[in-house]
Amino acid sequence: MKKYIEYYNKITEILNEIIETQAEKIDCAIDMLFEAFHSGHSIYVFGASHAGIFTEEMYGRAGGLMIVNPIFNPTLMLNTRPITVTSEMEQLEGFGRVILNGARLKKDDVLILCSVSGRNSVAIDMAIDAGKLGAKIICVTSLDYGRNVKSRHSSGKLLSELADIVIDNCGEYGDACIPVGEIGVKAGATSTVSGAAIANMLTVGFAQKCEESGIEPPVFESSNTDSGSENNTRRVMQYIKQIHYL
Repeated sequence: MKKYIEYYNKITEILNEIIETQAEKIDCAIDMLFEAFHSGHSIYVFGASHAGIFTEEMYGRAGGLMIVNPIFNPTLMLNTRPITVTSEMEQLEGFGRVILNGARLKKDDVLILCSVSGRNSVAIDMAIDAGKLGAKIICVTSLDYGRNVKSRHSSGKLLSELADIVIDNCGEYGDACIPVGEIGVKAGATSTVSGAAIANMLTVGFAQKCEESGIEPPVFESSNTDSGSENNTRRVMQYIKQIHYL
């Protein structure tokens, strides 16, 4: 069998496992997000390095929620050179606190944290400080990965131990999944595909909750459609108090 077909089969297996094992957690996360939104609170999302793709998937895109506020930091993005800086800064204890201080997170807001291993200090710092503020925390991580590593934070905690709701991306230790060659090197990361799927499950579920409650879902239309920009402007103004990135 061709290796790329093995990869496709593995991704399909993971997505099926997410539905089979994580649906209840996803439902709880949707309820938490909707309750915060409906109560006038704000929603934030953060991920470092490739986990930042999860943040980008939830923010500022057609079909995405306009009330999700991204937390970005330039040293943790993939255009940083050399790329090894992102790993060094992700592991730097205290840096997450600095980043969170620049956001407007407050009591009863929701912070979504995506970290595949769940071991690095930047997300753990943010979870600890968000908890102190009284914010609610949803994390998206690989529980299998976490079982095979130790925390890099002085607290000894993994991200999954600090969240109110933990969604398992059902990936494996090391993220890459397809063995290639005799020495056992693996290719083909799974967390981007599974993370994007989870992000959009949360988005679609949230939009459904809005519809069921008689609320126009705060969803972006593509600005490349004839009515998209006009409708987006109208919706942004409707929910402007919960949008902090403009």
